[in-house]
Order: sequence, then structure tokens, then C-alpha cells
Amino acid sequence: MAYHPSAFLLAAQLLSLVFFAAFEGAEGSRVVLSSVGVLLLVLVVWVVKRSPGVNWIAWVLAMMAALLSLLSWRPCAPVLQVWGALLEAALYFYATGALIAYMLGDEIVTTDELFAAGATFTLIAWGFAYLYLVCQAWFPGSFSGGPSPEKARTFMELLFLSFTNLTATGISDIMPVSAPARVLVMLEQFAGIAYLALVVSRLVSLSLLRRGRGREDRDARP
Repeated sequence: MAYHPSAFLLAAQLLSLVFFAAFEGAEGSRVVLSSVGVLLLVLVVWVVKRSPGVNWIAWVLAMMAALLSLLSWRPCAPVLQVWGALLEAALYFYATGALIAYMLGDEIVTTDELFAAGATFTLIAWGFAYLYLVCQAWFPGSFSGGPSPEKARTFMELLFLSFTNLTATGISDIMPVSAPARVLVMLEQFAGIAYLALVVSRLVSLSLLRRGRGREDRDARP
């Protein structure tokens, strides 16, 4: 696995869901979840470093987002959490572009590129979840649903909305209410369809083509 950084990122993204579920609402949960978020930022930069992406852009976004995330622990600076979320969304989308360029950079499908396909999907989901968080802060009441429709949605709820929206399963009980929230939801729906149509379908086609060529080579042997 040491040669598959995308696998590390995918595993960390999925494992963080366990932390979000276990610590959400618990005392001191903000510190724990922020620490997990900083670790994910480091992994994202590591993956970008091994892709065609520009390292310094990823590092700047990650360091600024981590700094704002750490400073947002202070009760007097909640606005920093919003700007930190915006920077994290920017980093996730930048990493998404870097991984897509990595996967489309040649005609050979490697194991790491298959892991990258899964990791990229989670990056898109996380990026839109942070945008939903920013939208909710700038336009209160943008999302409704759940047991307390009038309350602000937690990050876990917005991440759940992002995954259900991106996968087109449509089982989320969180609904976009404001116009900006609905625009973000539509953009994510378009991004999900475009990703499956352009990237995943290409990887599948190249994998099948490689298998077919391998069969032909075996059949051609005396």
C-alpha cells in the first residue's frame, strides 16, 4: 500500500466517517474532528504531490485552512470556521482536478488510479459538504429537514446530503431551501454525472481493453 497514496486517502476519508459519527455532539468533539480534518488535509496534499498538480498551491490552501480550523476553536472567532471551510472546499476541488489529470494522463490503468477514482469521488463529496456549510452560514435557513428543521445542519448532516446527492440515491432527509443552496445541489448533481460519464467510464473502458489485449497475447502464443 506504500505505493498507493490514493488508497491511503480513500481509507482515511472513509475512516473519518466513523469518527464523525462517534464524536458528533460529544464533549470535546470539535477538537477531535478538527484534528481529523487537519490530518485529511495533509493526506490530500500528499496525493496532490504525486499527481500533476502544483504542490505549492495545495500547501498554501492546506496550511491556511488548517490554521483557520485551529483558530476557530476559540469561541470569539466562529467566522474563521466559515472561511476555513471555504478554503478546505477549494483544496478538495483542487485535489479533485489534480487526481483527474493523474487518471487521464496516460492510457494505462494502474491499481493506484483505481483507488484514485474512489478517492476523487469522496473529495467531491467533501468539497460540496464544506460549500454547504459555507452556504448555511452566509444564508441562514438554507437547509431544512431532520428532527429539528429550524436548526442549522451539522457537518455530518451536510456530508450525508452531499453523498446522497452525488450518488443520486435521493434518500437524504435534508433539503435545500434557499436559492443558493439549490444551485449548489444542482452543480453537485452535474459534477457527479460528469465524473461518472467522463472519468469512471474511461477507466472501465481502458481496463477492459487491457484485459482484451492480454487475452489476445495469450492466445497468440504457440
